[in-house]
Amino acid sequence: MRCRVLFPVILLLVSAVAAPAARGEGGTPVLAYHRFDPTTPGPTTITTPVFERQLDWLDAHDIKVVPLRSVVDAVRGGQWPTGTAGPAAAITVDDGHVSVYTQLYPIIRRRHVPVTLFIYPSAISNAAYALTWEQLAEMVRSGLVDVQSHTYWHPDFRKERARRTPDDYRTFVNSQLVRSKAALEQHLGIKVDLLAWPFGIIDADLQAAAQRAGYRAAFAYEGGWAAPGGPLYAIPRIPVSNHDRDAAFAALLTPAPAKKGQPR
Repeated sequence: MRCRVLFPVILLLVSAVAAPAARGEGGTPVLAYHRFDPTTPGPTTITTPVFERQLDWLDAHDIKVVPLRSVVDAVRGGQWPTGTAGPAAAITVDDGHVSVYTQLYPIIRRRHVPVTLFIYPSAISNAAYALTWEQLAEMVRSGLVDVQSHTYWHPDFRKERARRTPDDYRTFVNSQLVRSKAALEQHLGIKVDLLAWPFGIIDADLQAAAQRAGYRAAFAYEGGWAAPGGPLYAIPRIPVSNHDRDAAFAALLTPAPAKKGQPR
């Protein structure tokens, strides 16, 4: 009985990811993670066995994990590039927790899976929970890890707007966007032009500020697919939790009206 329930969900996912994307419709799911642990889950922590189970599910259904930049190119260009129109998903990881290096990195090396890390650099090599610059540099050198911006210290822009004057707030936003980009580029020798909004807070002013600061795209934190021709500075992502296994994971990836997540 369980198989009969699961099959339509799986079939819907595979058909929705493949052909429509090639026609400039639909899109691809961008999955969002934060922390990893061998045994203990949490609100933003997924256990490594569950994460591997999710990767196994993607493999079993011929859904390829692609670099996030190919998704951005598709959104910007209005259609998928040649050769990437089949079933696909992208993986992103926010913040820069040390478990990205100790838990996630060995998995993606073994399975050759590309990921994009959205980092707020004020914590790097400073906070006990955070990655070091050396760890980030090693992961970048692997060719599997792209490091991009999550602002400089992960502010809540709603609270900052409420407590600052309009001019001070604009200066603050610009500083958060520009300092993060500069720090990551300087320390890692990479190009930083993608941004994930802290707490998923997005408005027209922030999107305009990101464009002025030199970002070519920015990412939200709520359900929905990254669609060709969609909003460049509010590209949807899908939060993933430790509860998302098998049928729940399939349902998570099935196209549906956007639902608010609980971003971190």
